[in-house]
Amino acid sequence: MKWAYDLHIHTAASPCADDNMTPHNIVNMSLLKGLQLIAITDHQTVANCEAVMKVGKEKGLQVLAGIEIECMEEFHLIALFQDLQTAYVMEEWLWESLPTIYNRPSIFGHQWKFNAQDEIVGEISRLLLVAARLPAYDIIQKARSLGALIYPAHIDRASYSILSNLGSIPTEYHFDFLEVSKKANIYDYQKQYPHCTILQSSDAHYLEDILEKESIIEVEKLKLWKNKIPYEKKAGEFQ
Repeated sequence: MKWAYDLHIHTAASPCADDNMTPHNIVNMSLLKGLQLIAITDHQTVANCEAVMKVGKEKGLQVLAGIEIECMEEFHLIALFQDLQTAYVMEEWLWESLPTIYNRPSIFGHQWKFNAQDEIVGEISRLLLVAARLPAYDIIQKARSLGALIYPAHIDRASYSILSNLGSIPTEYHFDFLEVSKKANIYDYQKQYPHCTILQSSDAHYLEDILEKESIIEVEKLKLWKNKIPYEKKAGEFQ
């Protein structure tokens, strides 16, 4: 079974994302573009995952809880979780290592929390655009201990990527997946890293940036969800 996916989408909880990145807007745009599987991956928080997952369930879109983490080495990692409970455990553990710097919305943007009706129910006061005081290795190990899938984000970029900051992908991280941005030539990276599955996602901060039906994956490759998906799939869905 093959699904069209975009596994790197921000909501308005990320201060750099547009205020229109609400649960209903994200799900509706994803469906309009023909997607079957998305992941919500805000910076250092899973605050809006539950709301988007609820809307996705109502409208027939698979939504995974995820988070984009900036490690001590200042590159970004994507972690995707089996369920909300483990996502919250990861967030709580991560927040213990974040510097206590408060957001200035006039400079960085608001960090909105939504319910499943697109209503603002709060605002995250601590700035999320900061690096955790944790090395990448520790973050990777913690995520895997929770059964999460974790891999480096947008490795092709000149900033906040593992290649731009470290110059290579250390073998001790044992990554099975790597992510490239929507503008990258995915075939070049498939040739360069033949032992990894290369994911291509949008890193969408605006609705129009969400991928079209262009990134396709065999569901079986996402072994984390082979026998456990966020909600019961109806007959005939996502064929």
